Amino acid sequence: MQMFLVLLCYKVCYGVEAAKEPCTPGPQERGLAAYGNGLAEAAGHADRVEPLQSYCRGLLLPGERQSVEPMAARLAPGNVRRIHQSLHHVVADAPWSEEELLAPGRGSGLPLRERPGPICAWIVDATGFVKQGKPSVGLTRQYCAPVGTQENCRVAVRRSIATAAARLPIAGRLYLPAVWAQDRERSQPAGVPEEIGFQTKPSIAWDQIRSPLEAGVRNAPVVADAGYGNDSKFREGVTEAGWRYLVGVAGTTTVGPPGNQPLRKKPWTGNGRPPTRLRRGRNPRAVTVPGLEHFSCCCMPPR
Repeated sequence: MQMFLVLLCYKVCYGVEAAKEPCTPGPQERGLAAYGNGLAEAAGHADRVEPLQSYCRGLLLPGERQSVEPMAARLAPGNVRRIHQSLHHVVADAPWSEEELLAPGRGSGLPLRERPGPICAWIVDATGFVKQGKPSVGLTRQYCAPVGTQENCRVAVRRSIATAAARLPIAGRLYLPAVWAQDRERSQPAGVPEEIGFQTKPSIAWDQIRSPLEAGVRNAPVVADAGYGNDSKFREGVTEAGWRYLVGVAGTTTVGPPGNQPLRKKPWTGNGRPPTRLRRGRNPRAVTVPGLEHFSCCCMPPR
């Protein structure tokens, strides 16, 4: 299954042939070099160091397409085939750990992002990557946020931390649509492991929030759009974990004033279908969100 590499982008000091004096690396260039070295150590094998660093350089070079073949042509015009093979191997075949490659980004980025102020929100969203063809994992016609409409694309669920001045992605996972998860003849040749099945976007987001990778990251309210806010399990999971949230919901969502919680479902007696709906007590009936005259945000305080 294709993995995603988070790269912190800086302006790199490229030497100019006409320059008489060598270009002295500045703080950003030194920081980028240290970040690249961290990625190389996380690659897990000495043979992957050079291809991984070449892949990072290819992402920073100008060019519309950022797949391995056009990147190889920009990196080594005279030796495209060999560079293409090495880039493709480290990206698609080498068994490196996604978590270990994300760690240098968090270690380098979090201190920089917290300088203007503390982390004020965890942002959960999905981003699309427009792509043509059929073999790419997760590729199907679905909503693509960057273009704002249905498009042939792949979608990744990501979680970012945000301060008042900056935002840093620290987790991401490719969304595998049901048409891919249910079609092993299509997913197996693409390299999708058998244990990977269909999972909704809110479920993926919740896995990212409760991941052990959160050790050392400041707790902050979870912010998400209605694609996640409409999922009651997602909201309940965030609340039960002791976090606050600010999410969008559909206008048809029914709510009640503070303290007017619905009663739990009736216990199943063993006869007939198990109860699925919550019960209403003697309190005033719930109304839709637009029907509220005053909006109150009732959130559980962080632990």
